[in-house]
Amino acid sequence: MLYYVNGTVTVLEPGLAVIDCGGVGYGCRVTAYTAGQLKLNQQAKLYVTESVREDAFELYGFSSREEQRCYELLTSVNGVGPKAAMAILSSGGPQNFTLAVMTGDEKMLTAAQGIGKKIAQRIILELKDKLGGSTVELDLSAGMGPVRPASGSAVSLAQAALQELGYSPAEISAALKGADPNASTEELVRYALRAMVMKG
Repeated sequence: MLYYVNGTVTVLEPGLAVIDCGGVGYGCRVTAYTAGQLKLNQQAKLYVTESVREDAFELYGFSSREEQRCYELLTSVNGVGPKAAMAILSSGGPQNFTLAVMTGDEKMLTAAQGIGKKIAQRIILELKDKLGGSTVELDLSAGMGPVRPASGSAVSLAQAALQELGYSPAEISAALKGADPNASTEELVRYALRAMVMKG
């Protein structure tokens, strides 16, 4: 089983990246999100998920474990194949996908090619708990102190979405300081991500 490939990007086309690892070129299907972080003739590391069918053996490459996990969750939903999962992640990346599921945003999901309303609803229904349901909200609300406003549900969802993206409760708490208490979940996540980028 391949876990990741690490080498030089020798081919970069829409939906495809070839990584040269010691003279062997691994062709990986990639999302627009991952492709945007790769540069031709430069070193890159992609986490790999293999897809084996009777008529094909394909590799799907991701620039982060978060994006790979989102892909694996998507393909666990009945009716969502690799192509559809890649289309969804291409349209918004793992952050926007996680946010769309947590907030029930069907429009973001149906913006991806080949994704209809019924599939979008199924994705939200099946993955909302896996991407952070009530348990994560409770875990994150502990110790958040003054950051949590009266409208706790929006903040709890934002905290769960941010933890799903790999941030610690301490990082989330710091990033949400000064956030508008009346902001929506999406606005809170964007505010926190901007704060983290500026800090980094």
